[in-house]
Amino acid sequence: MPRPFVNWSGSLTFTPSGYAEPADEDEVRELVLRARESGDTLRPVGSGHSSSPLVRTDGTLVSLHRMVGVIDKAGDQATVRGGSRLKELGEGLYKAGLAMENLGDVDYQSIAGATATGTHGTGLGFGNLSTQVAEVRLVTGTGEVLDVSATSNSELLPAARLSLGVLGVVTQLTLDLEPSYELRRRSWCAPIEWTLDHLAELQHTNRNIDFYWYPRSDLTQIRTMNRVDGVAARSTWAARRVPEWNGWQEPRELEVGPTHDTIPQHRDLRFEEIEYMLPSEAFPACFAEVRRRILNRHRRTAGWRVLVRSIAADDIWLSNAYGRTTTTIACLHNAALPYEEYFRDMEDVFRQYGGRPHWGKKHWMTADDLRPLFPRWDDFQVARRRLDPDGVFLTPDLARLLEEA
Repeated sequence: MPRPFVNWSGSLTFTPSGYAEPADEDEVRELVLRARESGDTLRPVGSGHSSSPLVRTDGTLVSLHRMVGVIDKAGDQATVRGGSRLKELGEGLYKAGLAMENLGDVDYQSIAGATATGTHGTGLGFGNLSTQVAEVRLVTGTGEVLDVSATSNSELLPAARLSLGVLGVVTQLTLDLEPSYELRRRSWCAPIEWTLDHLAELQHTNRNIDFYWYPRSDLTQIRTMNRVDGVAARSTWAARRVPEWNGWQEPRELEVGPTHDTIPQHRDLRFEEIEYMLPSEAFPACFAEVRRRILNRHRRTAGWRVLVRSIAADDIWLSNAYGRTTTTIACLHNAALPYEEYFRDMEDVFRQYGGRPHWGKKHWMTADDLRPLFPRWDDFQVARRRLDPDGVFLTPDLARLLEEA
């Protein structure tokens, strides 16, 4: 009997026709070949943290939760199974003396799902998690097992590192890592004007920095993280300090520990989220309009915060940071409250400033809207049709996202 699927926030619910939990790559191949022969669709699903309908299907939902763990380590690289959750993966890598160079705010996701949707952390020197992927192994829509790396099918690497799950089922990834290290997390509150005035300085003097803006109080919470050993990220951060100011709240040390413990934060309350990636030069004007609209139109109902982060540019075809240094604005909203009117109003602002939507979060853009925003859009479509000629992984939601009207 098919069982309903419900995502982390509770806003996405559907019942697939089947649910599969393959234990190895051979079983994945059998699923793909069977679906191709019958005309069924397969959708790989990670942890279900995403709030966009990327995984919604009336076909078979494929979970890799039985395909987890580290397969091999060599130098500063590790090959891991696609279903590995970031939390357990971080713990396993730490025991091996290794760490991912950056992480996002949540460690609930699987590594394949997080990289396939462009999950990111913050810091001028760091791309999204997909930039840490050196090799992808996947089962394509024809049932072929394909290795994609700088030395094997290299022309597909910019597509496979962030693929939305439409090139194939990612069974394993090889990650570029660093020797393990510890971070010191600090936090303090400040007026929004002070934060915006000093944002560039904070970004250039801290390894990781983001801030929350709280519409009800019009204050911010600034969060920084720096290596305990003083090693700078990308050799561009010369200091770790708070800019001089008249004082509001003294910075306090929250935690010192390995990256997988200090960067992700536990979430008890469920929320919906819309996040857009903006060219960094457009951020000041965009944020000013976001703030104006929230204060004038949504302050009474928008009780949750707005999160601002930064991402380095990359060359991954469907990456939201492709070709440009990026600043992100995310609006969070309690999952128990209506969100669409608020989020659509914010999306209108983001689009005016050249924003690209986060693939795993709420948005209402279609292929016609998206194609002009991604310079290598057509190249990705060529790769998709090559690896999945029969549309085994293409659901109606993904068709609206990827195929122009």
